[in-house]
Amino acid sequence: MKVLGIETSCDETAASVVEDGRVLLSNVVASSMDLHAQYGGVVPEIAARSHIEAITPVISEALETAKCTWDDIDAIAVTYGAGLGGSLLIGVLTARSLAIAYDKPLYAINHVEGHLYANFLTDTTLPSYVLPGKQPEFPVLGLIVSGGHSQLVYFRDHFDYTLLGQTNDDAIGEAFDKVAKILGLPYPGGPSVSKKALEGNPQAFALPKAKLTNKYDFSFSGLKTAVLRLAQEQIGEDFTFPSTALSDRLSESQKADIAASFQRIAVETVVDKAVLAYEEFQPKTVIIGGGVASSPELRRQLSERLPLPLTYTDPKLCTDNGAMIATLGCYKAMLGADASDPYTLDIAPNLSM
Repeated sequence: MKVLGIETSCDETAASVVEDGRVLLSNVVASSMDLHAQYGGVVPEIAARSHIEAITPVISEALETAKCTWDDIDAIAVTYGAGLGGSLLIGVLTARSLAIAYDKPLYAINHVEGHLYANFLTDTTLPSYVLPGKQPEFPVLGLIVSGGHSQLVYFRDHFDYTLLGQTNDDAIGEAFDKVAKILGLPYPGGPSVSKKALEGNPQAFALPKAKLTNKYDFSFSGLKTAVLRLAQEQIGEDFTFPSTALSDRLSESQKADIAASFQRIAVETVVDKAVLAYEEFQPKTVIIGGGVASSPELRRQLSERLPLPLTYTDPKLCTDNGAMIATLGCYKAMLGADASDPYTLDIAPNLSM
């Protein structure tokens, strides 16, 4: 079973071919991040235009790298939500057209669920990929942490899951981006804050953790505000001082200590919930997905606090990619899930698990 996966939910145009939900044959990503960096975040119109330019050559390269023709492809999988409407539209319309033209089954994929399925890839001949030695064993506890999503999910089996908790406001990746802006660090914020944190003391400042009614839910807006107030305090100003002017007044050591303290608390927040869920549900495997899943600090804390050996997928498969979409598409096809109608499949920008 060979599935072509197409992913265009945000600013990456991605396509991949995966075999049997386990073997990575190709993974091609064209990012427009450099176009967005000057604005400090993704501009939806620019992202959509970039997808239009990149999607055909990206798909062609994915097929060529996998040494596949359209006769070798058994199905097409595409992200239909969640994400930016204009970006999703390019991927879905392309996948619909290809499914009709080449008479292939079409599977609509939830982007958030797809992030976890990157962990099911265990084999590849592609250079510079380090994959887990075995696939996750059910039941599985999944932690999804990215720029748009923070969710904790308990999987009894493929497609049989319970959403335990999610963010009530900012996702953890979004909080990293906003703290990076306060500190004057470049976009994307996650890697920038993590790099700066290496220079600082993670115990330098006490920052709050949100307490919520649902013990598995997340909230990062209060932590983000606490960082803002801390930065203002460090330069001797009150809450009226503009956040855009803080970075010019903060010393490099202050920035490093704030970054390190914020990262410690932000990561502890999600790890606390994961440990709590592990103790209640006793899963056989714990997996993580999403851009923040590549964070060394997150991986360190999880490995230290969970009493089972953890394996992580390659960091290149944590950010948005077509491989995770193709992998989930493989399981939908192999396990008899209903295919979508290529003439009517629509996007769902606000899709949830």
